[in-house]
Amino acid sequence: MGCIESLKYEIILRDASFTECREYIRSTCKEYVGVDPGFKIFDKHIIGVPPIFIGFDGDVIIFPFTKPCYGTFLMRVEDHDEAARIRQSAVQSKK
Repeated sequence: MGCIESLKYEIILRDASFTECREYIRSTCKEYVGVDPGFKIFDKHIIGVPPIFIGFDGDVIIFPFTKPCYGTFLMRVEDHDEAARIRQSAVQSKK
């Protein structure tokens, strides 16, 4: 996957802080993982203030994504393969 823009995504929060993203994921997702900056999602390194939470709702992935000059967005994307890959490679699983 070369570009996040090519995914079918929904923006949940715009101009969000990493704290707001963590709190949203913690309060709405039954399953989430904490990863460090640089973790790859959809072949892109994510940046942010650790821990960066990635939430799951089945095959739906909820994650913060920062675009330089545009800010941080909390995004929602459905992708079975990427959800399975993240679950396997992320160390700090939480429920």
